[in-house]
Amino acid sequence: MALLVIVFTAVMANFQLIPSASNSIPLYSGIFTYLAPISIFYLLLEVNLKSIRKAGTPMIVLFVIGSLATTLGILASWWLLSPQDVLGADGKIIAGMLTGTYTGGSVNFNAVALEYDFQDRGVLYAGTIAVDNVVTTLWIVITLIIPVALRSFWKDKKVIITSEKDAAEDKNSMNMQSLAWLIFLGLGAYFISEIISEVLPKVPSILTLTTIGIVLAQTKFVSNLKGSNTLGLYLVYIFLAVIGAYCELSAVVELKEVGLTLLLFASMAVLIHGVLIILLGSLAFKDWEMVAIASQANIGGGTTAIALAETFKRKELILPAILVGTLGNALGTYLGFLVVNIL
Repeated sequence: MALLVIVFTAVMANFQLIPSASNSIPLYSGIFTYLAPISIFYLLLEVNLKSIRKAGTPMIVLFVIGSLATTLGILASWWLLSPQDVLGADGKIIAGMLTGTYTGGSVNFNAVALEYDFQDRGVLYAGTIAVDNVVTTLWIVITLIIPVALRSFWKDKKVIITSEKDAAEDKNSMNMQSLAWLIFLGLGAYFISEIISEVLPKVPSILTLTTIGIVLAQTKFVSNLKGSNTLGLYLVYIFLAVIGAYCELSAVVELKEVGLTLLLFASMAVLIHGVLIILLGSLAFKDWEMVAIASQANIGGGTTAIALAETFKRKELILPAILVGTLGNALGTYLGFLVVNIL
């Protein structure tokens, strides 16, 4: 389902049937700002802390492996493709930006860009964003396919399997009372997290929202509410639809040689990341779904990693995906600046 949503909206956007990245509408910004974090909150309401205890360490290990694989991928792609021949002095800054975003997300991308005033580069900055969106969307599709493809010739073993109780609870239908409470809790938690982020600017609002969701999930009242998983998943699908719409191939084509160089550079770096995390991940924890989710936490960020965990029906990996996504926000900027200085 997640794959169909992404592909469908990507096709619609590239045929100009719906708005894309270059002519984005306020609705898209609203989905990123409000619906994406609230969807995480709803998905967390079914998280049992006992069920994720074993998954936490393997996910962190795989995420660190993926972060190092991203850095090596960028450096190897730089050596193989020599993008600086086309991009000039801006090449190493772009390499740092891509290292940051493919470690933890767009926060790192913009942190590196702002340090070097790269946002003033206009067309080149917009083109780099377009390439990032295209590669990220393609990698979401690939990570959805990875477990199925690898299992055909290389069997894996899940670190944790969702219990029968969780599977049964997942079938419970939503009622109006539960829906009313879920809406109230979602909006209330979001409002509180925003207030706290204003009082304590160094505390990201998503961390506060996550904490509230985890605490509430352990209470009997909230755990008895029906449909939080379904509601959260529908909101995630809306978020993925916007991700697909941002996959704008025409913006890359318009840059001609520069666009092609950026696309090849970013694609090769992510491909090397994928190969390394699969090979090294197989030595540590041969759980292809967990490897795919950890990789997606690197390349696409925490929200897309959560979407994968839901698609694979791995509820015990939702919270670890959020945690490593947060770790990526902290680690990505440092690795981005490290790459700039190395190059």
